[in-house]
Order: sequence, then structure tokens, then C-alpha cells
Amino acid sequence: MRNKILEKSNELFLNFGFKSVTMDEIASSLGVSKKTLYKYFSNKTALIDAVTEYMFNTICCSIDTICAQELNPIDELFHIKRVVTEHLKDEKSSPLYQLQKYYPEIYTSLKQKQLLIMRTTIQDNLERGVQLGLFRSSIDVDFISRIYFSGILGIKDQQIFPLKKYSMNTLTSLYLEYHLRGIITDKGVKILENQLKLK
Repeated sequence: MRNKILEKSNELFLNFGFKSVTMDEIASSLGVSKKTLYKYFSNKTALIDAVTEYMFNTICCSIDTICAQELNPIDELFHIKRVVTEHLKDEKSSPLYQLQKYYPEIYTSLKQKQLLIMRTTIQDNLERGVQLGLFRSSIDVDFISRIYFSGILGIKDQQIFPLKKYSMNTLTSLYLEYHLRGIITDKGVKILENQLKLK
């Protein structure tokens, strides 16, 4: 039952936002009483904490699966982008922004975990790209991995990138192309152009 609550809550939070969805609405969507929810989660904050952990772990498992395929680094990044977008349902409710505003402690904890995973994944991706001659050998891997993570957080800022103007899928696609064009070699351009045709 706990997993069912997490899955349904995750779906509702992504569609309507962490602030908007009530415990009553979650219980109603599951066809259970609110008392059942409180049997597993002491309050809404505890549920949100568990849901963000669940979402984070689910996405990490998907990323690990992609990385295990040992694709070339450019194709790997596009695969990761697609699977993350799929998991986050195009982030229609801007969940990260709401998390930061209304549940700052959970947001800070999640951000730290994301940074660790992202830096490890992106640094490995960059290093392999350099070894394969797809990324320029002169790039500063540590700096690029940090700026990439910073940019991923930046494009989620609705004041700068309002969802009415840009869908999250569009933003992540544009940002990934922007990131890659700054570091790829001529050899890498061909792979990037092939990926862009698949949009």
C-alpha cells in the first residue's frame, strides 16, 4: 500500500503541484480513507519527503540503466533527457519551484543528492567524450559538470523561463543542445545532428 500511495501522490504532485494537492485528494484518488494515509505518513510533509526520495531513486535507477548500455556520450545524454522528462511528466506544475518555496528543507536535501549524482554522471560522460574524441580535450571537466547542473536548475526558474512560453521538454532539449555545441568536436557534431533529427 505504501508504494501505491507514493506512486499516486507522485503523479498528482507532478500534475498539480506539491502545494495544491491535499491529503484528502490523494486519499480520494486512491479510494482509501485519509486515516490510511496517516498510517504510513505522519503528515503531508513526511509524504512529500518520501515522494521526492521515491522519484529521485526511480530516476537514478533509469539513469544507471542507460549508463550501463555504454552508448556514446552524446547519445547517452539524449537518452537520459528523454527518460527524465518521461518520469517528470514534462513538469507541468513546476514541482521543483514549489518544493523550493514551500518545503525548503526537502528541496535543499534533494538538491544536494542531485548534485552528487549529476556530477558523477556528467563527469564520467565528459571524460568518455574527451577520450572518444567527441568533446574537446581542452575542456575543464569539473567546471563543465558544475555549470551543466547549475543550468539545469536555472531553466526551471519560472520567472526567467515561464511555462506558458516554454514547456519543460522544450527547455531541456534547447539546453542540452546549447551544452553540447559548446564542447563538441567536428566528430561529435555529426552525432548531435543525428540526435536533433530524432526530435
